[in-house]
Amino acid sequence: MSAYIIADVTVTDAEKMAKYREWSTKAMQEHGAEVLVRGGEFEVLEGPWTPSRLVLLKFASRDAAKAFYTSQTYSHARTLREGAGVMRMVVVDGVA
Repeated sequence: MSAYIIADVTVTDAEKMAKYREWSTKAMQEHGAEVLVRGGEFEVLEGPWTPSRLVLLKFASRDAAKAFYTSQTYSHARTLREGAGVMRMVVVDGVA
């Protein structure tokens, strides 16, 4: 069953976040992530949600998504992201 990582990112240091994106992209490629949303314009249709930047990644399974998140490459990306903003991230199973 496919799984998705959904991230809501608030950027406070664009330069640091750019370095993070380089390494997170490498990790996505290494783990077969399909990038469905990465930034882009959005419109809130309901509720008090005010995201800054949304990312939606599709993986073959929850295990694949977690392997991406715990990988050495993505761990390095997270280190580069320190002080660059606030990350809120979840993994959710897709519909079978």
